[in-house]
Amino acid sequence: MRARRLRASLKGWGGVAAMAVVCALAAVFALCLPVAGPDLVDGAAVTRAAQTRTVRAEEDCEAPEQQTLSPSSADGDTIRAIKNREGEKRKLIVGVDQNSYRWGYRDPNSGQSAELEGFDIDLVHRIAEDILGDAEAVQFKAIPTDQRIPAIKDGRVDMVVRTMTINCERIKDVAFSAPYFKTGQQVLAPKSSPVTGYDDTLAGRRICTAAGSTAYSTLKADREDGRIPADADILKAVPNQLDCLVRLQLGEADAVVTDGALAASQAAQDPTVQLKGDAFTAEYYGVAMKKDADDLVRRVNQILVDYRKDTANGWQASYEQWLSATLGKDARKSEPPAPRYLRTT
Repeated sequence: MRARRLRASLKGWGGVAAMAVVCALAAVFALCLPVAGPDLVDGAAVTRAAQTRTVRAEEDCEAPEQQTLSPSSADGDTIRAIKNREGEKRKLIVGVDQNSYRWGYRDPNSGQSAELEGFDIDLVHRIAEDILGDAEAVQFKAIPTDQRIPAIKDGRVDMVVRTMTINCERIKDVAFSAPYFKTGQQVLAPKSSPVTGYDDTLAGRRICTAAGSTAYSTLKADREDGRIPADADILKAVPNQLDCLVRLQLGEADAVVTDGALAASQAAQDPTVQLKGDAFTAEYYGVAMKKDADDLVRRVNQILVDYRKDTANGWQASYEQWLSATLGKDARKSEPPAPRYLRTT
């Protein structure tokens, strides 16, 4: 596949060239916990209320990756507003990562321009080409992990394409497309480490996560439930995903919990670290947009349908170019399931 490159004037957080070792922790786990509140009037009422909350929470969290709108090529208010931007502002504004190797990163070997490239960047270009007729009509904004949802809600970006997992908590705040990638959480640690995976070997180990990911809350819940040792040291979450890899390299952390797709890229760039154990979750990346941007959600879903069908310049070609070296030539384990569109409004 011809690699599209954009001499981007990158705005927002972190406008610096990527490090030679560039990857990110985007470990996100679909976690849904009912919230119980005190009721001092009636014990039975408390039980019933708790059961009701649990049932509702389970219903809301069932298959979050399917809670999206059916595809459509029609323009609506959101798309018309994007198309009506004038001059240099007639661009799709997209939140991305610039430090995730082979996903969204600046190649330090590409010259002074250090253009953004990667699997997510290819998808952004495809969306821009479909909506605006120009694959390079994109304004990239680099955003840290914990700013993905605020950037959408505040209107700073039209969408986020940044290895963002669809989960129960996030669909309360933003709308997602159908999944475009499947992955699962894994542990990353130095090759010499006795850590063998998401298991008892994490006892006493310092574990790094990124702020804004669900890894931190997942680790805390699993420690309380006994899935991982009680003395596993969950470090204070760092601002961005790349910081966890740096901490690992500096010896300030013993392990990182991240999804396997990103962890494989980290391991490919740093020969001293490796994936430990198998993936212990199934997760799906989606394009995130404003909650009420129905026409944009439907349009992106139509683009994804066409992108998957395009074997010459679509999903498969992008996988082969960017990810086959780290995830293997067989892309089937990374392909999302056939989409279901269960959201109606």
